[in-house]
Amino acid sequence: MLDYLARRILVMIPTLIAISIITFIIIQLPPGDYLSTLMAEMESQGEAVDPAKIAALRAQYGLDKPLWEQYLVWAVGMLRGDFGYSFEYQLPVSDVVGDRVLMTIVLNFATILFIYVVSFPIGIYSATHQYSVGDYGLTFIGFLGLATPNFLLALILLYFANVWFGTSIGGLMDPSYIDQPWSLGKVMSVLEHLWVPVVVIGTAGTAAMIRRLRANLLDELQKQYVITARAKGLPPFRALMKYPLRMAMNPFISDIGNMLPQVVSGSAVVSMVLSLPTTGPMLINALQSQDMYLAGSFLMFLAALTVVGMLLSDLALAWLDPRIRLGGGTAR
Repeated sequence: MLDYLARRILVMIPTLIAISIITFIIIQLPPGDYLSTLMAEMESQGEAVDPAKIAALRAQYGLDKPLWEQYLVWAVGMLRGDFGYSFEYQLPVSDVVGDRVLMTIVLNFATILFIYVVSFPIGIYSATHQYSVGDYGLTFIGFLGLATPNFLLALILLYFANVWFGTSIGGLMDPSYIDQPWSLGKVMSVLEHLWVPVVVIGTAGTAAMIRRLRANLLDELQKQYVITARAKGLPPFRALMKYPLRMAMNPFISDIGNMLPQVVSGSAVVSMVLSLPTTGPMLINALQSQDMYLAGSFLMFLAALTVVGMLLSDLALAWLDPRIRLGGGTAR
């Protein structure tokens, strides 16, 4: 296991380097840069643009250097914990994204927990009670979850949260706690506001996971080893939990690497509708304004989540399914 972990970590290093190069190239592909966008915006508003000042800013931010030198400065800075300077916010990237990364992690962790806690009991029930009234009803609700746009569900839940519970509309906390130090009241305010975006973002993922778990578990329950176990008198619950459920969970464990970045990036539209202080809306704004260091840091964050998630999913698969061997080769 230690050899496997060491090899995977060594592979992760060149993978992240390659991703950082591709990310930097993609960010640089649109014509111009942040200052070009700023100049065009000022000219459209009828403001005078001083070329000498723009040239000085370009030299100050290092935008006059060759692309390879700009990349090296950014990459070496990330190794030291310096993610560059945000042109739009006039602050270091680490200062801009500090609380937003924390709130994004809290929101995404709660969403993933919600997806698993809700989908697995329902999926197991639907598979073990195939074609029952409960199965049909839960299937119908699942299809509604897949078909309902997230932004529409967000608006509906915002309305009912305000009418029924008096929760302020939008955001992840009461406006009085914004820019205030963390306290028990601020934590409770976050928990009060958290359930709306968690339900909105997690609904589609929950519905999809229920359908997949039901199909996989039904396939496993019809295999010969399950029929043999039941014929030998193994209790139904143990016959379900011992092997069929473990085998049916393989696709979900292997999807951990994709789920982490998908939840982060997929919540961008919902975050804009709900005015959530997460990284999604800031990433979109950074891409639009060509704030390259801010956008690049977000994209590297998503890449790191993917790489780490794939490692965690491989380790969990090996623990869950005894047929999987991390070292490769044929077991003797």
